[in-house]
Amino acid sequence: MDFTVHTPDSAPQDSKAQLEDSEAKYKFIPNLHAVMAESPALLDAYKTIGDIYARTDLSVLERQVVLMAINFENECHYCMAAHSVIAQMEKMPEEILKALRAGEPLADARLEALRSFAAKLTRQRGWVEEADMQALLDAGYTRRTMQEVILGVSFKVMSNYMNHLAETEVDAGFQSMLWTKPGADAA
Repeated sequence: MDFTVHTPDSAPQDSKAQLEDSEAKYKFIPNLHAVMAESPALLDAYKTIGDIYARTDLSVLERQVVLMAINFENECHYCMAAHSVIAQMEKMPEEILKALRAGEPLADARLEALRSFAAKLTRQRGWVEEADMQALLDAGYTRRTMQEVILGVSFKVMSNYMNHLAETEVDAGFQSMLWTKPGADAA
């Protein structure tokens, strides 16, 4: 199905300011935002939850680990490319980024506990085992962390699912990090 990639001129009135804000912030309008603009409520919710997620107790690196783990599990080609570029801009170590893009365990045990929890929470639709929660706690995280990972899942469900429906084209600025889930071609 074709979804419109909106501009401020073509977007519904209630999305125009959101798209203009995106353009001012990123110096372009990400295709994800342009597609979401069809629903002013979705675009507003996505951007608002993103802003809230940025205020969690998780560090910049930890937030990206969570988001990349979710994007991997949901097989979102667009978000994996976009967040890979964002992670590079935020100085994520290359070995961490490479492992996240491959769905492999992280060498840092604490970050691996976070990645694993976010992946399981996503893959199992919230039905994680007591041992999964305990592993996160044992790594030095808290119940608050669990709740903030849920916030990250909520944020990514909106973008991952929209990208699945719209088959959103990866923006030129993210093309260097195009992604396909490893092993997806073998299926």
